[in-house]
Amino acid sequence: MEPTNQTPPQEKENPFPTPPSEPQLPPSIASLSLSLSSILPLFQPKIPSLLSPPQPNKLKIPTQASSLTHLSLSTKTQSPPSKNKSSFKSTLSANPLKSPLSLGPHRPVDPSAAAAFRRTTIVWFRNDLRVHDNECLNTANNESISVLPVYCFDPADYGKSSSGFDKTGPFRATFLIESVSDLRKNLKARGSDLVVRVGKPETVLVELAKEVGAESVFAHREVSHDEVKMEEKIESKMKEENVEVKYFWGSTLYHVDDLPFKLEDMPSNYGGFRDRVQKLEVRKSIEALDQLKGLPSRGDVQPGDIPTLMDLGLNPSATMSQDGKPGPNASMAGGETEALQKLKRFAAECEAQPHKGSKDGAQDSIYGANFSCKISPWLAMGCLSPRAMYDELKKTASRAVSASSSRNDGGSGSSKTGTNWLMFELLWRDFFRFITKKYSSTKKQLEAAPATACTGALA
Repeated sequence: MEPTNQTPPQEKENPFPTPPSEPQLPPSIASLSLSLSSILPLFQPKIPSLLSPPQPNKLKIPTQASSLTHLSLSTKTQSPPSKNKSSFKSTLSANPLKSPLSLGPHRPVDPSAAAAFRRTTIVWFRNDLRVHDNECLNTANNESISVLPVYCFDPADYGKSSSGFDKTGPFRATFLIESVSDLRKNLKARGSDLVVRVGKPETVLVELAKEVGAESVFAHREVSHDEVKMEEKIESKMKEENVEVKYFWGSTLYHVDDLPFKLEDMPSNYGGFRDRVQKLEVRKSIEALDQLKGLPSRGDVQPGDIPTLMDLGLNPSATMSQDGKPGPNASMAGGETEALQKLKRFAAECEAQPHKGSKDGAQDSIYGANFSCKISPWLAMGCLSPRAMYDELKKTASRAVSASSSRNDGGSGSSKTGTNWLMFELLWRDFFRFITKKYSSTKKQLEAAPATACTGALA
């Protein structure tokens, strides 16, 4: 109703008269803008009668609207054309999910800002064929509803090199096949499985991600040039599919993030590297989970068969001796199960090793059977982690090495006896992996200065 300047005598005087110079304003109204395709289904049972047919996207509600879980309110005061419009906007939220339910799989546009909870994550096993001390597997299990473990036999790793030799020999391939088989067994025992494929990882992983609707791919980083180039290919392919790729570090005794220098500033000789890291603390190893998340229900992915030597283009007879019996390496069974058993045997042997002092007070080093721990093949395949090896020896061989450590160096870690000898050997392994990682890119290879393992002055 248009306001008038004269009030009829029979009407009651307005207790709040409006100045005659300005027209009377109608009461402010609150409007709620809703996205009918997403928010309305959540509240439709509560407010169906409030919908206005002429304006399906606008909704007039009482002032008690703050009781709803998520509202976007705006109030506008009507004013004469000569006056500027004033508005007030407010957002009320009591819902921690922040966004309405979505029927499609959530794939973050920016992987670096992805949510901490995922529906499906692919765990790409590489040289980490274990369930213990596996940050990649544990993180995926903790942050996802379902987990798809995958291992790819890349054809590029087999066949002949440019020099005419096998890229992967029959003994190493046999050890790898046994390790993958043991990993599948350990995953099955925890309610999961291992999907095995023969093909290029950048192709296999993209196909599996599409099939199961995966939101992310987790893997441990590697260090060689070819492996780094593979990671770049996969990142590029997954970016096109809006799938997050996240890498972890788990192949060395010391974590790359704990180094007291940037990797590009790493000393190029072992002596300089050892001096910089010898006082660092070794991270605790991660316990293996007793139960893992199941495989995704979407896609009905088949685990697949583990290939044989013939499937990989290798001759099985090459692993046999001339008399047809298994070769000398046949007793080295691959896999995490064998690696942990071998580690326990080696730790017990270290504990039982007698310590004989020399005239100058020095101690004999504890090398285990035949002056070697003989665990290198399992470390190379990732069936055993260096940190787990170090933790086990610290627990079981502490009494055996206490006298040696206290007499030689006060436990500072610089001696080559007992556990300190083991640290010395694992440090060499760390040095070569870090220095390889430092120069693994094409640019770094062109700029690289020669690395040396000399512990003293440069030769």
